[in-house]
Amino acid sequence: MPSDPPFRRPDRTPPAKDAASFGTAGITGRIAPPASSPCFAAEFDPSFIDPQQASDVARWRKATRQTLRAARDGLGVEARRSVGSAIAEYLAAFLQARFGDLSGRVISGYWPIKGEPDLRPLLTRWHEGGAIVALPLVETRAAPLVFRRWTPQTRMQRGIWDIPVPPPGAPIVRPEVALAPLIGWTEDGFRLGYGGGYFDRSLAALSPRPFTIGIGLQAARLNTIFPQPHDIALNAIMTEAGLAVPPRHDGTTGD
Repeated sequence: MPSDPPFRRPDRTPPAKDAASFGTAGITGRIAPPASSPCFAAEFDPSFIDPQQASDVARWRKATRQTLRAARDGLGVEARRSVGSAIAEYLAAFLQARFGDLSGRVISGYWPIKGEPDLRPLLTRWHEGGAIVALPLVETRAAPLVFRRWTPQTRMQRGIWDIPVPPPGAPIVRPEVALAPLIGWTEDGFRLGYGGGYFDRSLAALSPRPFTIGIGLQAARLNTIFPQPHDIALNAIMTEAGLAVPPRHDGTTGD
């Protein structure tokens, strides 16, 4: 169980031992920025996208993903289990404090892939407590995600990219709270994902937007992801060290 307070915010700078344990010491300072400032044009027109800047950002993000993925893949089985357990306890305490009784609330989780923290035991606890648990699915490429209900008894099937998903007969629901696994994160709430844009696209399409919480590793903190016009900031970010980015809005906002 995490120490009191139940969802403390960690120090702004990850402890040196965290970075070293991932083999990513200096991760917030050694990943080279794009050749030109991707944010410069936004000083004049936030919706402006310069092709060269977009190319620089895409190249930087790809390299950063590779670095962070390699660090995460290097975690052993026990370390992964410890990370998942810590995040689950902090997250459970945080949602209880913020929303109270979760019975009847629709919470979207995720099926862990590629070394993501495994929160399936927590999803089961929420289900047993009366919450409506959902999982996101890619049912149409380059379209918003679909959220279908999940229970521990759901007979999963292989979806796009072989990710286990609920079957087509599972009810479609609209999440009030959504968990967004991430590869990297920033203190202003931005998330570095896998690059497909599905989460941002989904949040932009949902009205009202769910209260969205990024789930990742403390050592994956970045100074910036060089936000682009399509990027949507998360409401909060939770790591194995606790609440890394506290709630940014009272209402519902997304990724």
